Amino acid sequence: MHLRTSANRTFLASLGVAALFALPAHAHAQDTTSQRGVRIGLSYALGRKPGVYIAPVSGATGDSIRAILQRDLDYGDRVTLIGIDSAGIALAPLLGNGRPSYDVFTRLGAAALVVPTVSPSGVRITLHDVGAKKVAETRDFPLAGASSSRAWRASLHAVSDAVEEWITGTRGIASTRVAFVRGGHISLVDSDGAVESVASPITPVLSPAWSPDGQRIAYSELGNAGSRIGVIDLGSGSARTLVSRGGLNITPAFSPDGATIVFSSGEDEGTDLYAVSASGGPVRRVTVGRGTDNVSPSFSPDGHRIAFTSGRSGHPEVYIMDADGTGAELLTPFSFGDQYYRSNPDWSPDGRSVAFQSQIAGQFQIMTISLRDRSVKQHTSESTNEDPSWAPDGRHLVFTSSRTGVKQLWVLDTESGRVRQLTRNGGARLAAWSPRLGAR
Repeated sequence: MHLRTSANRTFLASLGVAALFALPAHAHAQDTTSQRGVRIGLSYALGRKPGVYIAPVSGATGDSIRAILQRDLDYGDRVTLIGIDSAGIALAPLLGNGRPSYDVFTRLGAAALVVPTVSPSGVRITLHDVGAKKVAETRDFPLAGASSSRAWRASLHAVSDAVEEWITGTRGIASTRVAFVRGGHISLVDSDGAVESVASPITPVLSPAWSPDGQRIAYSELGNAGSRIGVIDLGSGSARTLVSRGGLNITPAFSPDGATIVFSSGEDEGTDLYAVSASGGPVRRVTVGRGTDNVSPSFSPDGHRIAFTSGRSGHPEVYIMDADGTGAELLTPFSFGDQYYRSNPDWSPDGRSVAFQSQIAGQFQIMTISLRDRSVKQHTSESTNEDPSWAPDGRHLVFTSSRTGVKQLWVLDTESGRVRQLTRNGGARLAAWSPRLGAR
């Protein structure tokens, strides 16, 4: 496969680099995971999502605090929120005298009662174990910045994640952000779809990739003479060029320790994967494609292996190899689907599976493949869905979909199939989910 062929342009277009060739010459889920070892000892039936009621919050910011906590826990897909406000049940007897009526909440199906209270420094959360009829946890959380500001909301998302961990034993993903490309810029949006912003004025850029510490984003910057690999420091807003070696330099990915960036580079004779220190320096070759294209690297969580897209079999498929480029093997089976085109892999944070896109009936769909038994699961079927990226919980994926008639970002719960729309303005694509950003 060569960069000048029409088939290869289709291959690279799926990676979000189609613009390069146009440049001038100059639902609610049922959780099936078994959570044994819940930190605070909250008990509920395995295989069922625990019912949770979040009490109303008094004060000027009370409604906002409650709404964000409710939405975050709902989007985590690990609990069932119980809404009794509209059921005509008086709240005063339920929460009167500082002691809930546990029997009432038991009948309502609640395993946990969350009582937020505005404090001088932020918010105090009291968690009641309804079954045990006792307070299970109380903690004060500081909230940064002015109310409703981005910093304030980020602090509150971290509270939601802590509460989810108290109840289920798994920390939430509310305190994360998604980087994506819109209008040639890298933009950021909170995991609940709020507070969208532009990360850098540099344009046109593609393929954002987060550093493991969430402080930097690597990207590919397009230019008249090719493309470069750059890195944005989100704290200072400064950007620097890391690789500028002529030709095509695309699809960067950080290693799990943040020390190395692997990217695809090449010219007319194909592309290979190369590695460079995240602080800059000489590059070293990782793959030897012999005229084929090797792109879209994604590290395993331990950093020992890399999933990537390669055309070495005559069409794009997903392969895995050792991080030094040895031991390459086909991951996606030829027999699955009606068209041989699988690409854009993302290795799950728990190491158990790889998400990718597969062309079926002329449209890309989101798939996952188990690394234990190589079983493949199709997660989407409506319109075109592509470029999956895992959330740090290894359960949710963000992807690009045209199901509304224009490309937008959507979030998928891979266990239940529930999807929700993340962005509302058109032209969003090439999403990358951040690591957890909130303080524990």
